[in-house]
This record gives sequence, C-alpha cells and structure tokens, in this order.
Amino acid sequence: MGVFARLGDLLKANINDIIDKAEDPEKMVKQIIADMQKELTRATQNYGKAKASERLAETKYKEAVSVSSNWENKARAALARGEQDLAKEALSRKVKADEEVASYKEMFDSISTQTDAIGDQVELLKAKLEEAKSRQAMLIARAQMADTKKQLAQSQGNFDGKGAFEKLTRMEEKVQQKEAEADAFTEIAGVQQDDLQQQFAQIENDAKVDAELQRLIAEMNGNAAPEEITPEAAPVDNASPDAE
Repeated sequence: MGVFARLGDLLKANINDIIDKAEDPEKMVKQIIADMQKELTRATQNYGKAKASERLAETKYKEAVSVSSNWENKARAALARGEQDLAKEALSRKVKADEEVASYKEMFDSISTQTDAIGDQVELLKAKLEEAKSRQAMLIARAQMADTKKQLAQSQGNFDGKGAFEKLTRMEEKVQQKEAEADAFTEIAGVQQDDLQQQFAQIENDAKVDAELQRLIAEMNGNAAPEEITPEAAPVDNASPDAE
C-alpha cells in the first residue's frame, strides 16, 4: 500500500472505520507513522538524487552556452581580420554548440520540473507526517478509552450483585452478633463490679451506724466512755407508779 493510501486511511477515514479494520488500533497508528517516516526518508533520498541530476544538467547546459559563445567570439575575430572562411568555420562550430545548448536546456528544464515536483511531495509528506504525529496521541487515547469502557461494561455484566449483597448481609449479621456478645460481656462485668462496690458500701454504712449508736449511748449515760455503756444501763425517763 502506497504512502498516500496510508495517509488517506489516517487523515480522511473515520476513526471508527480504522478501529474496525485493526485488531489493535494503537499498533496500526504506530505502523502508519513508521511507514510514513520510511516513505519520507525514501522520498528525501530521491529528492537528493534529483537535485544532483538537476545540477549536472545545469552544468552541461552552461558549458554548452559557453562553448557557443566562444565560437561566436572567434567568428567575430576572424571577420575583423577579413578571414571570412575562418569565420564560417567558427560559426559552423557555434551551430553545433547551439544544438547542444538547446538539448541540455530541454533536459535541464525537464529535470528541474521533476525535481520541483519531488520537492513538493517531500514537503507535503513532511506536513502530513507532522499532522499524523499530532493526531497519533489523540487516536491512541481514544482507542484506549474505548477499551477501558468496554472492559468496565464487561465487568459490570459479569458482576453478581445479588450474591455480593447477600454476602454483605451475612457479614453484617455476624458483626451484629459479635457486638451483642460484647455488650453482654460488658453488662455482666458491670454487674459484678456493682456487687463488689455494694458490699464495701454496706460495710462502710454499718460502721457509720455502729459509730452513731455508740455516740447516742454515750450521751444517754452521761458521756460515759463508750466501752462502759451498755444498752441495759441507759436511764429510764418515766418514774414507776410505786415511787409516787
């Protein structure tokens, strides 16, 4: 396939057509760029050869012009000396030189035209290659994005949402069970701690009651020492009927 056909695929065809034609659009685009680069290198080499041929034809043409001019000058010099026959001989040589001038002129013009055409193709190819390179990243990015969207769609299609949510529900139930067990152990530990605290509180309260009892007995027995006072020794406020 020629380079301009490749250019047509790359620069004129719809991107979807390119993707449809290639199993890997990224590789295809890179291959097109590589082919264009090779074609540009080959065209540049041919252009260099054409320019060399053009310079050679120009040199031959200028040499023929110089030869023709020299024979004309010699003819003039012969005529100036009155040597007409010698002048005719010089002019005969000039006529042959003029024929070569015309031949080389035609060849030079033809080669120049072809060289210019090749040069125009090289410049066009350079411009197309630069355009292709600038679009390469965009085309590859779009192809990669399409692949990503396709993979995501396939992943969603293969995803068993119901089964996954059932697993999540079971895991949630297990977590709730563990939380309930933790709360139960915490509650039990708290009850045990409360019982112990209540026992110490009861001991402290009993001690306070005993202290208050001893204080009261002491006051009722006339401030006697608490250890000497007994409940039986407490004074009786009401007198007996016999006393009256």
